[in-house]
Amino acid sequence: MSKQRNDPDSLDRRRLLQGGAAFAAELWLPPVFAQGSFDWKKFKGEKIEVYLVKSPRADLLTKYQKEFEDMTGITVGFEAPPEQQQRQKQVIDFTSGKPGFDVTSTAWHVQKRLFAKGKWLEDLRPMIADPTLTSPDFDMPDFLKAGMTYSTQADGRVDSLPLNIDYFMLYWNKQLFADKGLKEPQTYDEMVAAAKAIHDPKNGVYGFVNRGLKNANVVTWTALLLGWDQLTYDPKQQKLLTDTPDAIAAAALYKQLNTEFAPPGVIGFNWMESLSAFSQGKVGMWIDGVGWAPPLEDPTKSKIVGKVGYGVMPRGPKARKAAVYGDGIGVASTSKKKGPAWFYVQWATGKVIQARMLGEGMGSGVRQSSYQSKDIKANREWINCMVESAKIGVPGLPEIIPVTEFRDVFGIALTNMFAGADPATELKKATIEFQPILDKSEKT
Repeated sequence: MSKQRNDPDSLDRRRLLQGGAAFAAELWLPPVFAQGSFDWKKFKGEKIEVYLVKSPRADLLTKYQKEFEDMTGITVGFEAPPEQQQRQKQVIDFTSGKPGFDVTSTAWHVQKRLFAKGKWLEDLRPMIADPTLTSPDFDMPDFLKAGMTYSTQADGRVDSLPLNIDYFMLYWNKQLFADKGLKEPQTYDEMVAAAKAIHDPKNGVYGFVNRGLKNANVVTWTALLLGWDQLTYDPKQQKLLTDTPDAIAAAALYKQLNTEFAPPGVIGFNWMESLSAFSQGKVGMWIDGVGWAPPLEDPTKSKIVGKVGYGVMPRGPKARKAAVYGDGIGVASTSKKKGPAWFYVQWATGKVIQARMLGEGMGSGVRQSSYQSKDIKANREWINCMVESAKIGVPGLPEIIPVTEFRDVFGIALTNMFAGADPATELKKATIEFQPILDKSEKT
């Protein structure tokens, strides 16, 4: 048996690829390309506007933007404001019918149904199938199934392509764990026990940190709920599952972690405050998306370089699953420059950029080939965490139109628990409050 076949990392990558290779039979794929008719210079001299969210992915695309401009002759105007600002402007611009951008990103876990309803993004299938518009080496089957499933609307429209898949995971401080003789938690019970053992507020050390801020806090609760093998919404019955015994148990766990083991002020923490606290080396564990390895391994930003453990979400009482979130990138349906805009999307989701994204630790690649690269410089433990999370990934938020309202309503319920409110009472109240909002969204 060869060395490659004995290599655990190679085995992990092959297992991941096995999960993605079969999706060609399940999802739409374009016909075989004709050769020799594609030209990257087809739209030379055009200018497009790109509107993304401030993130490591946006940083990566701006870093290599000149390569795209040199290759195509297309000039790119680029803007990437913070998430909330970007999403608000998107809605305003799309609603007006005159968005000022040709290419934009979409947060599937929040915006998928909303974008589908408005048909704000162009169906990319005709352009993908056109050999004059799509490079013969673009290789659609190379996309992971999780990404293509997320990017395909219920009616079959592929109105975006995968840019990044984000799995919620457990960051843990190896030094603090070693000081207490602890190992990486494999279950929820072990996670709570570790938080309790590490927690020492008198000396400024805390067992756990996460998003406690209203709205932002919901994703931690839903991620924990997956450990009970339950979602928050049944789409077939259009029924909320937010006040079941398991949903209440997950909320009680969320309350315990935050009220017993988190730093003061966690009720106001979003991901940036959580990252800051964890990177200072005084917090044992942090649950969040996989994208924070770069700052945690940057000596100018982190005090725990080389001491971070990257772990798959621990097993809950009924299952071990990882909450999945994701971002796509597409062409505005109102754009008058769909061809050059598609060239940009094609480049941004192509093999070279996707390999760089993973290799430079800027996000989790959505192409199978990225994980086969021998040039990956990112932390191998982080890579393996993504490989394993991909096998057990489940959408972390319900695929409904009023996702923001869902997060607001249940975010308040979770916030009230910090002050001592009963999880069952708060979730039942929030479920009753949100149901009419959901019903209205499904009828209009």
